[in-house]
Amino acid sequence: MTDFSYQLYSSRNFGPLAETLKMVSELGYAQVEGYGGLYADDTAVEVLKGHLAENGLSMPTGHVGFEMTRDMPQKVIEIANAVGMKAVIAPIAPGLDLDADGWRAFVKEFAEASKPILDAGLMYGFHNHHFEFMDKGLGVKPIELIMDGCPEAVLELDVAWVDRGGEDPIKWIAHYADRLIAAHVKDIAPEGECADEDGWADVGHGRMDWAAIMGALGQTNAKYFVMEHDNPSDDRRFASRSIAAARSF
Repeated sequence: MTDFSYQLYSSRNFGPLAETLKMVSELGYAQVEGYGGLYADDTAVEVLKGHLAENGLSMPTGHVGFEMTRDMPQKVIEIANAVGMKAVIAPIAPGLDLDADGWRAFVKEFAEASKPILDAGLMYGFHNHHFEFMDKGLGVKPIELIMDGCPEAVLELDVAWVDRGGEDPIKWIAHYADRLIAAHVKDIAPEGECADEDGWADVGHGRMDWAAIMGALGQTNAKYFVMEHDNPSDDRRFASRSIAAARSF
């Protein structure tokens, strides 16, 4: 059975971290994925480390803001080692409306920022949204520019964002089969539903064909399958219904 992970960003608007970690552990998650707000300072990192241990959870992957990785790589390495990360993942490119020159500049910075992380024995990767699959005047998709520009980087594919970018997730899963280290297991509500949750759905309760997607992911190097909902109205409902559905995929 797959050990599912839980992106803690899904619960950022709910109870204290200790309660969230207890909840996901009780629901059967073995892993969690962190995000930038959890590493605010050394004390926060130690608190996070302690709560992970108390709940029998590991954090093999973590989102760390690209700017922090670029500007404070040694601090990122310290954080990653403290909480047991194997892969440091940039969750988004800086600036949401980059033009072609902006994307090219980012790729150069991304490749340079990867070096100390890789030299420390960690994996360094990128997590997509929809705009990396749109036409930005590059001749290729921005995601291709990123991955080609940093051949040693891994990819955490957010399949729902690929869909929202107008692309077929299974096509891109196959395309990056050797580069995938993780996938965000996230669902999209049918048109007109879940408007109060930005159109996202609990995994297995939306329109994504997760049986086919998990089958495709099974043919890749992906090791971590991370449940995420960008704006749930009830994080316990999301966490519990999603892992129950995912176990049937």
